[in-house]
Amino acid sequence: MFIDSHCHLDRLDLTPYEEDFSRCMLDTFERGIEHVLCVSLTLEKYFPMRELVQGYENISLSVGVHPDERDCLEPTCDELINLAKDSKVVAIGETGLDYYRYKDGLVWQQERFRRHIQAGRIVRKPLIIHTRQARADTLEILAQEGASEVGGVLHCFTEDWEMASQALDLNFYISFSGILTFKKAEPIQEVAKKVPEDRLLIETDSPYLAPVPHRGKPNYPFHVYHVADFLAKLRGVSLEHIAEITAQNFYALFSPNKTN
Repeated sequence: MFIDSHCHLDRLDLTPYEEDFSRCMLDTFERGIEHVLCVSLTLEKYFPMRELVQGYENISLSVGVHPDERDCLEPTCDELINLAKDSKVVAIGETGLDYYRYKDGLVWQQERFRRHIQAGRIVRKPLIIHTRQARADTLEILAQEGASEVGGVLHCFTEDWEMASQALDLNFYISFSGILTFKKAEPIQEVAKKVPEDRLLIETDSPYLAPVPHRGKPNYPFHVYHVADFLAKLRGVSLEHIAEITAQNFYALFSPNKTN
């Protein structure tokens, strides 16, 4: 049984399921997926996403606004806190910094990031961090805002061991996506060998970043199997061991309420 610790269920390609979300989820769980964390990208789309997964006890949620989202409702700390009181919400995010798409005038992104961290500390829920070409500022803001009090995860990790090591020191987990399986991902693979096993997570980030052998096609939560299989071979352990430790780590970090 596997856990997809980061995906966007409201954006999946449901064409193979005749646009029926329930059929897609049935297929997902029948393929050995034990739990899924559906991650928020904007407040506008949070409520439809919440409604979509209502009634699924093995789907948890986060609430937050992605750093790439500019033309959207700007979240206040109080709004994030109120939404995070929902027992189905196990994390704040995804949040962070992305300097790849935006190069100038990034104070708005940094302030948004700080509000998410502040909300996470108040509700005592971990943070889901997106960071791209913003290594120094990401680590600095996490430290300045006391993010280590609640910890979290650097999702879809694509940085080097130095950043991973500093994130681990700040009480964060490291999650690997389908990118890990790509041919030119050797630097990321080297990091994946070094992360302590009690800080490892796996994800799909579906519908994006499908792993080999599905690269370039729509991604689904059950493709996390390929990430786990690649990681197991990379670290020289069994697939069952990777499934077990990443599940343990997920429950330790997010503590999902299975009664939802």
